[in-house]
Amino acid sequence: MREYAVLSAEEAAAMVHHGQTIAMGGFTAAGSVKMITRALAERADRIHRQGDPFSLRIISGASTDPGVDDVLANAEAICYRMPYQTSIPLRRQINERRVEFVDTHLSSMMPPLKCGAFGPIDFAIFEAAAVYRDGSILLTSAVGAVPTFARLAKHVLIEVNAYHPEDLEGLHDIYELGLPPHTREIPIYRPSDRIGATLMRIDPGKICGIVHTNVPDVGNAMAPEDDVSRRIGENIAQLLIDEMHFGRMGETFLPIQAGVGNVSNALMAALYSNPCIPPFSMYSEIIQDTIIHGIDEERIHFASGAGLAVSPSVLQNIYKNLPKFLKKLTLRPQEITNHPEVIRRLGVIGINTALEVDLWGNVNSTHVCGTQLMNGIGGSGDFSRNSFISIFATPSTAKSGNISAIVPLCSHIDHTEHDTQFIVTEYGIADLRGKGPMQRAKDIIGNCAHPRYRQALLDYLSRQKLGRVAVCLETGYDFQICFQREKTMGKFSVEEE
Repeated sequence: MREYAVLSAEEAAAMVHHGQTIAMGGFTAAGSVKMITRALAERADRIHRQGDPFSLRIISGASTDPGVDDVLANAEAICYRMPYQTSIPLRRQINERRVEFVDTHLSSMMPPLKCGAFGPIDFAIFEAAAVYRDGSILLTSAVGAVPTFARLAKHVLIEVNAYHPEDLEGLHDIYELGLPPHTREIPIYRPSDRIGATLMRIDPGKICGIVHTNVPDVGNAMAPEDDVSRRIGENIAQLLIDEMHFGRMGETFLPIQAGVGNVSNALMAALYSNPCIPPFSMYSEIIQDTIIHGIDEERIHFASGAGLAVSPSVLQNIYKNLPKFLKKLTLRPQEITNHPEVIRRLGVIGINTALEVDLWGNVNSTHVCGTQLMNGIGGSGDFSRNSFISIFATPSTAKSGNISAIVPLCSHIDHTEHDTQFIVTEYGIADLRGKGPMQRAKDIIGNCAHPRYRQALLDYLSRQKLGRVAVCLETGYDFQICFQREKTMGKFSVEEE
């Protein structure tokens, strides 16, 4: 049995050197480290003041706590980032081309990482509720990519956070896939199936030290539900009710995946509060507040995800009622939560958000006007291509109506028309299944576009008379060009009747 060195955050940070690749634990703020990264930022500031370089290549499971991306970006200590982020200062540096950002599907990141295609990992730094002398580790409020990171890394630093109880054992389902030709099937047939270990195990000789903390997760503070998000949620609920009515949902209501954010939180509330929708399960990446509320109200049977992106009060509710929630929740590695095999087998209903949608059903979920990164693709592509029902939801306008979410051509495409079945806004639903491009365009305009922009979109549709798809190369990006020049697409809008 091995005794581990107990370090201060500063001592742990001193082990990390310029140019190294660091794999950060966590999945959203859940499970992110709290103190080592702050010490790294302070060290970077000192080194920069001496005139020497200090920046790191950061890989994570998804987004992180502000104490990771925000703090390191403000210290100009990041030179490379993959695969997803939600940090305002980091986003600015990425869009200024000061940080190289690799936007990657969360499921497809893992095989090349395991093959070494992204280079060696110098340190894995993550949070745990407990570390045992045989190398067994009890994780906290997320799993993400930590099992793979810890196995591949040359060295490991762990924050043992006393805020998370050791009674958490049983929450996690640790299962890692091998590489071809040794990849086995994933034996998950219901979201509640547990197939792995409750503890993560690594070589104890890799553990360079432990930093003790007692710091809560930041949590995700969601904006209050507004009328637009409520109407979008109601439209999606009606869509699924109609699918049940016509016998297109199978014998039981199918598991649901919902992306992260205020719109997703609102639509989940609309689903579980609708009496016409039976209780259901979640097979998703992120477990948000409304999912826990749905479990409390016995409207959600079970939730499987990679992290608990919940507010502090909701996390405390989980911890105070652990015996109940250990039967209702499981946290898995993201290569399992986002794996196409499991998504297809379970028949998941995938619900994700879009920045803009074009008339043919292509979706941009990452780049404003095609150039300015927002967050990244995350896991939306994993679910949109592989779900039994694939839904993209978006408010019809943004920036007080100055941006139309429905445009002639997407300025950047993350999800092609081939992977998009439904578009939903507060105005209605466009069912794109089995429809050619012109009918798709008419349905998207008539059902989803804001009334102020519909005539301009119809005008665009009428310009090109030849070809299967009525794409006009000369004017296809006029909406986005107008916004870049005038900060509004308003020249294309007309007054509502």
